[in-house]
Amino acid sequence: MSKYSPLFERIQNGNDVRGAAIATEDEKRTLTPGLVSFVAAAFAEFLAEKTGKSAELLRVGVGHDSRVTADELSAACFRGLGGCNVFNCGLISTPAMFQSTVLADSDFDGSIMLTASHLPFNRNGMKFFTKDGSLEKKQLTSILARAAELAEQYGTEDAELFVTADRLPAAAAEPETFDMVSVYASQMKKIICDEVMAQDYEHPLTGLHIIVDAGNGVAGFFATEILEPLGANISGSQYLEPDGTFPNHIPNPENRTAMNAARSATLDSGADLGVIFDCDGDRGAVVFADGTEVNRNTLIALLSVIVAEQAPGSTVVTDSVTSDELTEFLEGKLGLKHLRFKRGYKNVIDKGIELNKAGEECLLAIETSGHGAFRENYFSDDGAYISVKIICKMAKLMKTGERIESLIADLKQPAESEEIRFRIQSDDFRPIGEQTLADFRAFAETDPRFHIVEPNYEGIRVSFDDEEVRGWMLVRMSLHDPVIPMNVESSREGGVAVILGRIREFFAERPVLKPDREL
Repeated sequence: MSKYSPLFERIQNGNDVRGAAIATEDEKRTLTPGLVSFVAAAFAEFLAEKTGKSAELLRVGVGHDSRVTADELSAACFRGLGGCNVFNCGLISTPAMFQSTVLADSDFDGSIMLTASHLPFNRNGMKFFTKDGSLEKKQLTSILARAAELAEQYGTEDAELFVTADRLPAAAAEPETFDMVSVYASQMKKIICDEVMAQDYEHPLTGLHIIVDAGNGVAGFFATEILEPLGANISGSQYLEPDGTFPNHIPNPENRTAMNAARSATLDSGADLGVIFDCDGDRGAVVFADGTEVNRNTLIALLSVIVAEQAPGSTVVTDSVTSDELTEFLEGKLGLKHLRFKRGYKNVIDKGIELNKAGEECLLAIETSGHGAFRENYFSDDGAYISVKIICKMAKLMKTGERIESLIADLKQPAESEEIRFRIQSDDFRPIGEQTLADFRAFAETDPRFHIVEPNYEGIRVSFDDEEVRGWMLVRMSLHDPVIPMNVESSREGGVAVILGRIREFFAERPVLKPDREL
């Protein structure tokens, strides 16, 4: 093991790299140009081995979101990719960087996207793509181990005990500018034109008023380069200009302030639909003309209506925190199968891919965060693509005088929902978390009011259906943090308090678990 291994291990976040690229009062810098260079160099070696090509034949694209450290870390990537044919895609969305490996006009062997999604301005990271999609966690672990070895061989320590990549043998790549946004936008426009099949083929969105809130991330081009050229009225769109300080709101469809901003823009402009994206464009949500926010369970339900028309009886894969009401809608109303799997968009997507390989049809794998992936779109989680699916459906409904709101009119909503996060106050947190889950299962099994849900793929899910409450709760371990999240929902007012009352004593007996609010 290299002496630099810990520096690289701590920037792995599942199958992505994440870290603080700018130090703040609360965070030390963990992601530096030197580290990025060595990771890029190791990724190039990975691509060479995977494709059987020598470095000089590899085509590698690099893109970035609107963060203030984008230029510095892009240059670091070019340093590490020395010897390869490198293409600078500039400001772009994450889904477009994946598409760069599969679309004929780009045909990259691999690509790197510099982004930290919706995280604060000082963070940044790296996402990696090949023609098979995003990297697996084990693949990235191996790449980071190789990066540490390269740092040992060619690195020099700077004052902050990071490593710089000045001694890498190959000169920094001289990237060729590549307009991947236009390539991606052309693909999206063709999909819309072919799907809607309007009388005016090239302007299928004429008569539709759609606003876009890009949150000062990279997805503003969805309005100007895709919707407007197809005839849509985009007046009222906001925060399309990239600004890595995110001056207006966090670019995150799950954020209350962000959704309020998109809702207000939709209502104020009298638009038929509002669309909101996260910073790097791989997550999205919409707002109906009446102000209804379509995210989380509601977004899954709307996309599932489209799936049910394409593939009746197929399976929709979601993460573990979806509501019972959603299951009732998918299975009872639409005739689909609903498989709740694990949290983590990669887990959900990989499960969808696995089902298809096993012969079980799955067109949609989607997490409540807004990461939604369609089989027909290479199972790429793409906020623009899920928005396109909704907009196409809306345009076709307009021809018959129907409204898109009617598609999910029968979806019921929980009366109450709550998430409480218990921080495990120990450095050795995982054994404590695992023991807590085992103890909670034993605790639930002794109470006849608790009904443990099986099959269940993450944590302990319990349903309740008695005189006091009808609802459910899920206790699970966080994917990466020393946290046990607990989600609770009830179909009746006051039910969450009833459920919390039933489990209060269990958690009170475990002072190592600190809740973020009083039970």
